[in-house]
Amino acid sequence: AGERGEANMTGARRRSKQGKRYVAKEIEGADNLPFGGKVRLARRRKPDGWLVIALEVLGAAAVFVLVYLGYYHQESVHFHLNHMYAHAGHAHAQHVVAHKYLHGNGVPKNSSMAFYWFRKSADQGHAHSAYNLAVGHMQGFPTDVQKGEAKKLIKYAAENGVHEAHRVYHEACRAGKCDH
Repeated sequence: AGERGEANMTGARRRSKQGKRYVAKEIEGADNLPFGGKVRLARRRKPDGWLVIALEVLGAAAVFVLVYLGYYHQESVHFHLNHMYAHAGHAHAQHVVAHKYLHGNGVPKNSSMAFYWFRKSADQGHAHSAYNLAVGHMQGFPTDVQKGEAKKLIKYAAENGVHEAHRVYHEACRAGKCDH
């Protein structure tokens, strides 16, 4: 056995063959530094594994695809995102989906689906959807509005800040045109 207990070290290098080890030097007056004034050398970093590289490539490809879809298919992407939130029960998203179906923005026109989504949004208290549902019923679109319900919907919309509903309520509903 050696003087320092280095004999019989199987599989390990001896310190004498390894070379001189670096010892950090103390810097005077640097007690407030993170390592107490010792300067340490940076260690060489291992290269990234194949999984990390694959995830980086997939992330870059996903960004490219999303930018492409957002630029060239904006209406369709907007419709599908709002449609997802509409199914989750978000009232404003239901209102937006109804408008998309009514006007055919990003999706083929479908008035029955439009008024289906206006109804779902109005049932959650969305004032603009209540107004659109009632006016659509008064204009002859196929809706599930019952007799006398259009007047209640327009009154609700007028009370909740829909400016067009004030005029319709005072002109059309008071004349009895909302009761059919």
